[in-house]
Amino acid sequence: MTWLEAGSSLMATVSILLAARNSVHTWWTGIVGCALFSWLFFNSQLYADVLLQFFFVVASMVGWWQWMGGIRKAPLVVRATSGRSLIWMGAIAVAAALVYGALLHRFTDAYAPFADSAVLSLSVLAQLLLMRRRVETWPVWLLVNTIAVPLYASRGLMVTAVLYSAYWINACVAWRYWHRLGDEQAMPA
Repeated sequence: MTWLEAGSSLMATVSILLAARNSVHTWWTGIVGCALFSWLFFNSQLYADVLLQFFFVVASMVGWWQWMGGIRKAPLVVRATSGRSLIWMGAIAVAAALVYGALLHRFTDAYAPFADSAVLSLSVLAQLLLMRRRVETWPVWLLVNTIAVPLYASRGLMVTAVLYSAYWINACVAWRYWHRLGDEQAMPA
């Protein structure tokens, strides 16, 4: 394990635990962790993950702003997404993974380009759902972590693989917690 893997893993873990607890501090800790992870993944030839980390930095800035009230000046509440919206968002994520995976396979020396691209596209979907405080962010993170653990382990990123295993458990717990929060917030006062 390098200092880079340790530092990026620590900051990402703090951010993910704060997200599960619905804390606005998830955003700034995530920015630091993602910046470090981008460097780590570049060194590991996981180029889709590098792009993903840049997306996370920008998305974290926007998510932070939205959770603080954004244009509406009212913080977002936890709520569900319609099934129809989830279907079309999922279809776009799968198509993006296939196209980007094919591009990486054809034009780079990327390791596992389709798995790497699936982590990318599904993480984008999960992050967009998280930015809007949608309950469905957590099952999408479960899928991301299911793909990411063996991918990172295969590149020798064992600390990262173990952490993503822990993130899988965290996503299960967070999914249940956010369901409860959504139900509580939907109740009339």
